[in-house]
Amino acid sequence: MKDLLEILANIAAILTALVATVAAIYYGWDRKNKRLKLENYLSAAKLKNPDRHTHTTLHLMAQLGLTESEILNASYASRHIIRKEHVNKDTSLTDQILFEYQESPTS
Repeated sequence: MKDLLEILANIAAILTALVATVAAIYYGWDRKNKRLKLENYLSAAKLKNPDRHTHTTLHLMAQLGLTESEILNASYASRHIIRKEHVNKDTSLTDQILFEYQESPTS
């Protein structure tokens, strides 16, 4: 009985490591996918209409099907996406974050 428990414990340890590895790979792939989705959309939008090259979080949520958190995380992970503030003239406070694709990343 003791040998059986040791074997089961070893199998459980191996399975735990495998599941953790698969989860880490999926998480990294998913994060990269969302970053590329945001970069590609902003890049194409900038090429299509150079005069209107910044987009709000709400617009991106509607177009890309990402949450606000996912858009922010993707923008922070990207070297090509810059964030700008839109300041409310009445309150002098930032009321929106605007996202823009920049071909050459800033240092």
